[in-house]
Amino acid sequence: RTYSFTWVEGHNCVEVFEKRMSSIMRSCRAPAASLWLSRHASNQANRAFRNVDGPYTAPVVKTPIPGPKSKALLADMDQIMQTGAVQFFVDYERSHGNYVVDADGNVLLDVFCQTSSIFLGYNHPVMKDVFLDDKNLLSMISRPALASFPPVDYAQQIRDSLISIAPKGLTQFTQMMCGSCSNENAYKAAFIAYMARQRGKPLSTESEEYKTAIVNQPPGCPDLSVLSFMGAFHGRTFGCLSTTHSKAIHKLDIPAFDWPIAPFPVLKYPLDQFKRENEAEEKRCLEQTADLIDKWNKKGSRVAALIVEPIQAEGGDRHASPNFFLGLQKLCKEKDVVFIVDEVQTGGGNTGTLWAHELWNGAESPDIVTFSKKFQVAGYFFKPHLKPKEPYRIYNTWMGDFVKVAMLKKAMEEVRKEGLLALAKESGAVLLNGLRTLETRYPSVIHSARGQGTFCAINCHTPAVRDQTVQKLRNKGINVGGSGDSAIRFRPTLTFQPKHAHMFLNTFESVLK
Repeated sequence: RTYSFTWVEGHNCVEVFEKRMSSIMRSCRAPAASLWLSRHASNQANRAFRNVDGPYTAPVVKTPIPGPKSKALLADMDQIMQTGAVQFFVDYERSHGNYVVDADGNVLLDVFCQTSSIFLGYNHPVMKDVFLDDKNLLSMISRPALASFPPVDYAQQIRDSLISIAPKGLTQFTQMMCGSCSNENAYKAAFIAYMARQRGKPLSTESEEYKTAIVNQPPGCPDLSVLSFMGAFHGRTFGCLSTTHSKAIHKLDIPAFDWPIAPFPVLKYPLDQFKRENEAEEKRCLEQTADLIDKWNKKGSRVAALIVEPIQAEGGDRHASPNFFLGLQKLCKEKDVVFIVDEVQTGGGNTGTLWAHELWNGAESPDIVTFSKKFQVAGYFFKPHLKPKEPYRIYNTWMGDFVKVAMLKKAMEEVRKEGLLALAKESGAVLLNGLRTLETRYPSVIHSARGQGTFCAINCHTPAVRDQTVQKLRNKGINVGGSGDSAIRFRPTLTFQPKHAHMFLNTFESVLK
């Protein structure tokens, strides 16, 4: 068949073209590799990006991965610590851009990037510039306790970096050290605000609440809860584990709070073929969420907050529609529940927007948005009414890292200058359409391609096949990660281009064959 398209300047023709051709290819099962290459070769000819990949243009594999040097280093480290999570040892000095180099000199295209935490690529020159500034070096030498003894320009640094990327309406910010402690303290902020609303007046230090809190008893330590979802991952600290439900090993042997756990939608793919079934599934999950809030409130463990990920990343890259999330937000308003969105893994631009929840097109932002990973700094943004009135209620010694704030500022300057959010959409379209084509060619191995921007995933039919596929890709010079029981997830840098996507797709097909 021959199809004719007319290019209209000023319109989003790339997106329309990709969607239309994807539909055509699925209907006639047409080979598409030449189509991706021709379209994107012409498009890329007019765009020039900073070369961040250094001397590397393709993977180079010299040994099996992990190689002998990585294995020797692992044996040495195993004598002093738990090493079961180590994949291979990295030569960070030789790694550049989208390529990671291991201890044995193997060069891999990294589409996983330290579990989605590399923003612009390895050894990016802009990030190196941060450490050429004497002020930043001095902050590393004399690391400030930011909540008590902040640098003289700290407020301005926060405005120039973090406040400049804040979700709309979230004018307040608390910095933390990691994603888990961001979520942990977001729960505390929700509890504090909830009880303040219930009391309606300040407490005296002679009150019963003060006297009972010190010995872990009510009313000072009230029976409150946070609602979470099956498949969720919000961290491994104590409170976060009670809202994490992705893998049992994370929770084994750790006491947990009796907090409500709602079902998260399990969608069927392709989405356009299962519209009615998926709408019914999301409706079922929303109804059960409302029922659980009522049930916990009736039994005296009032639900003060609800936390959800825009995409359940660790749980298997499980998506839901904007209508589902907006339904949750509406439910939280009706039930006087703080609506927390965990953007620890989805925040930072891989979805083609700085915040994944922007894709919902809601009238207002969530009450709290937590973040970490790609942003280099961690913490949470929140609405003004959630700010504790008393000091030291949300507090630790460091309260973040001043140098990481400087790194974020530099990184965001590069994102805006180079148009990297648009690049994530463009590269993501190549990646996702490629995955969709491959699943039609190899349906006995992979299925359910899905994603937003370059935040993509595809399922294998069994966990064993997924693990074998990840290892085979690694031995061909591609580093990817698993998620959930059987998904392969993709978390590249923001400098990941269509050429990198093509490189991956070609290698992936060679493994699938």
